[in-house]
Amino acid sequence: MAKNDPAVRRRLVGGAALMISQRGVSRTSIREVAKFSGTPLGSTYHYFPNGKNQLIIEAIQMSGRFIEKQLEKAFALGLEPGIRAFVQYWRDDAVKSDFRNGCPVLAVSVDEPADEDGYAALDVAAETFARWRALLADQLEKHGAPSAQAQSLATMIVASIEGTVPMCRAQRSAEPLDHVEEQLLALIRMSIPA
Repeated sequence: MAKNDPAVRRRLVGGAALMISQRGVSRTSIREVAKFSGTPLGSTYHYFPNGKNQLIIEAIQMSGRFIEKQLEKAFALGLEPGIRAFVQYWRDDAVKSDFRNGCPVLAVSVDEPADEDGYAALDVAAETFARWRALLADQLEKHGAPSAQAQSLATMIVASIEGTVPMCRAQRSAEPLDHVEEQLLALIRMSIPA
């Protein structure tokens, strides 16, 4: 039996997250994740005995936690600098990947599950989006937005950025993120009393 090595597991999960962000779920296979990660194919079944769906779920969970950490770091700078830093994360990711990377959480959300087990990944994506919105809403409330408005603004922020990243990919330009950042900041300024 293969030895449990956390580094190998992380490499497989990270490779799956990257492949999902670039190809979507249906075009990401366990065989390709193993090859991409430089891991023997048998190792994937050792670490993920429930197969592709288990790997996809863990990739989305890892991606979600990573973005949450990015948000927390961004908001340590303040509300507006936090929004700017969060948008900059997505801008940098798009540019550095030559506009190949998207968001793996979004990719899971728009790809039709192959079977009933695939809906578990969709549930994890929904939970991930909910955590991002909650984190954003909490920051907006801390800066003076009423609770209901903070919830709506948080949804707008997540939806705006998630919808803009594919536009950047299609246009091979970060310009759509520039426009979204400008409009989100204007909306926040109008919504939160000085």
